[in-house]
Amino acid sequence: MREYPWTGRGTIAVAAAAALVATGCSPGSGPGGDGELAGVELSVAAKWTGAEEEGFRAVLDEFESQTGATVSYESTGEDTGAYLGPKIEAGEPPDIAALPQPGLVDEYAERGDLMPLGGEAATNLEEQYADYWQQLGSSDGDTYGVLVKAAHKSLVWYRPDAFDEAGVQEPTTWDEMVDTTSSTLSNAGITPFAMCGASGWTLTDWFENVYLSEAGADSYDQLANGELAWTDDSVVRSLETLADVWGEDSLMVGGQDGAVQTDFPSCVSQVYGQDEAAMVVEADFVAAPAREAGATVGEDAVAFPFPAVGEDPPVVVAGDIAVAMTENEGVDELMAYLSSAEAQELWAEQGGYLSANSEVATDAYGDEFTQELAQTVLDAGEEVRYDLSDQVPSAFGATEGSGMWAILQDFLRDPSDPEATAEELEQAASGD
Repeated sequence: MREYPWTGRGTIAVAAAAALVATGCSPGSGPGGDGELAGVELSVAAKWTGAEEEGFRAVLDEFESQTGATVSYESTGEDTGAYLGPKIEAGEPPDIAALPQPGLVDEYAERGDLMPLGGEAATNLEEQYADYWQQLGSSDGDTYGVLVKAAHKSLVWYRPDAFDEAGVQEPTTWDEMVDTTSSTLSNAGITPFAMCGASGWTLTDWFENVYLSEAGADSYDQLANGELAWTDDSVVRSLETLADVWGEDSLMVGGQDGAVQTDFPSCVSQVYGQDEAAMVVEADFVAAPAREAGATVGEDAVAFPFPAVGEDPPVVVAGDIAVAMTENEGVDELMAYLSSAEAQELWAEQGGYLSANSEVATDAYGDEFTQELAQTVLDAGEEVRYDLSDQVPSAFGATEGSGMWAILQDFLRDPSDPEATAEELEQAASGD
């Protein structure tokens, strides 16, 4: 089994990136001098809200200060495709959009809705990003976007005081987390998990981590590429594994009904601030809402690797890819800035953020815990995998109220029939 370095109290499984290995290149120069874009108005759309939005707005504010441009921001909500579709049809797309799925890059590129990446943004991508990340913003051999915000999605965040009260340690295997950690917490009167079931994408993260560790990378790739049916025994087995937690009311705040009605980041508040649960499964960006809830990241809020279901713990990554949707004045400059180490170091200072830019300094992160998180990011080689639901067509993998999101929400409500759920997933993946 792979071993991860210890950082402070929590073991951080951040082996996600070939991406963050330093390349020795100098940072991009960012936008030009003050006022060069005075009077220019630009629009950006992304899914970020709350603390994530605040961090991004700080980056936009600095761009405005440096260039004189005015940049408006609007959140797409969870379903980026549903937001952008009508805008594109009306001929009014945002100048820049942050796409949370590589599948959307392919879809929009094929329809001619994206502008090829050029200028300083293309230079930043080539010089400051590893090949692994460069491929994510490409489609059919052409490059359209830059990963501006990375996320490591194989973490379990917890409250050390709850673990101390129950006398439990960080688990390293799924069975240990379920049979020992969770049961001991319950016996101590502490609800083990806060679930973010109302935000369907969080449930796909649970599935992907279990499936990658249990079924292996090859099967994971085949499933993502449509080469393996969702009715395969490996899928059914992973659904059965999820039912170890999802099928037990006592393991979740509010039971199954409450779990499916709690969104992200409300689930984080149930752990930090409200003290209703001990753990929440989600990515590194939990740091921002945890801090917002009053926790000190690295002390009151720490994380351990998603436990190994099979031989090794999983390493799942995701991220948001900035693409240009117009050729309006100032778009190239803003794309260059967003892809630069300068902008991303500013973003890092805001918290709840990890960069895929090799030139972003570790000490740019605003707290010791996140600095350690970034420092321990290792090259996972062939073991790292990109978020599966983000690789498949968005209608199946990333649409509110349908596809994987809705099917897994139904399974959270009633996980008694994994075979039927697998069949539903297959039908949805096939467009039936």
